[in-house]
Amino acid sequence: MITVVIPTIGRRSLARTLAALGSATPIIVVDDRPRFCPELKVPAHAQVLRTGGRGPAAARNAGWRAARTLWVAFLDDDVVPQPGWPADLAADLAGLPPDVAGSQGRLVVPLPEGRRPNDAERGTAGLTGAVWVTADMAYRRAALERAGGFDERFPRAYREDADLALRLMRHGYRLVKGRRVTCHPARDDGFWTSVRAQRGNADDALMRRVHGPGWRAAVGGAPGRLTRHAATTTLGVLSCVLGAAAAAARRDDVGRRAARGALLASAGWLGLTAEFAWARLAPGPRTPEEVVRMAVTSVVIPPLACVHRLRGELQVRR
Repeated sequence: MITVVIPTIGRRSLARTLAALGSATPIIVVDDRPRFCPELKVPAHAQVLRTGGRGPAAARNAGWRAARTLWVAFLDDDVVPQPGWPADLAADLAGLPPDVAGSQGRLVVPLPEGRRPNDAERGTAGLTGAVWVTADMAYRRAALERAGGFDERFPRAYREDADLALRLMRHGYRLVKGRRVTCHPARDDGFWTSVRAQRGNADDALMRRVHGPGWRAAVGGAPGRLTRHAATTTLGVLSCVLGAAAAAARRDDVGRRAARGALLASAGWLGLTAEFAWARLAPGPRTPEEVVRMAVTSVVIPPLACVHRLRGELQVRR
């Protein structure tokens, strides 16, 4: 027997996710909204737990600990399991040897037809190649108990799934990929989506602290841009400082040297910022709206990424 656990923050898409599962599947919906929110509308056979906004790791922990089945399958509240998913899940898990702790479903992300996907849509599409993501991931309950479940120090839906996978593999378990298919619609949450995503840099600091500098390669992740973001931010700050020094020093030699330094730093900052913006803009539709969004957010992201990473480093050292 398998229990499906769905943590939710009350997205409208939850109803579609539940409808795709049917009435024969045991379901636990974990409501992670603040406690004053109204009750969720779920099928009568689904159990509802509330975790009061403690984050997806805590919500998933509450769900699997309430389950009493050998396997627990996690779904996000914005995915759509494809027809026959419950039967395909059972087939994926049937006969797996005891050293297999988990099975990942195949994620598909439909992209818009007639145009290239924008930056946010490409971000969602990256899930198709990601490993051990809990958008559709089933775990053996005994393995979750041994590993202690999800690490609740990860406060958002980012890295908590990769962390659990690495800890399970360190315990000697294997993780496999199943044949079931789940659709994850491409999502664009507005102009500042990519800026809000920079909060994940704090979680990267925790991953490095827990799993060492090789953690990204261990989960098949691409190298990050933090080093270039740090260089961009340093040049931007330096150009401002030297520019202020040049303005204060009038026209003496110190002022002229400061002005030349400010000009060079500004050129370096502009070059790195333009490269970053083009790397994000070139694969996309290049509509006027997308050009403006990439230009503005490419200025904001490098310093914000550095701030969040520094915040994360300070937190993990406490």
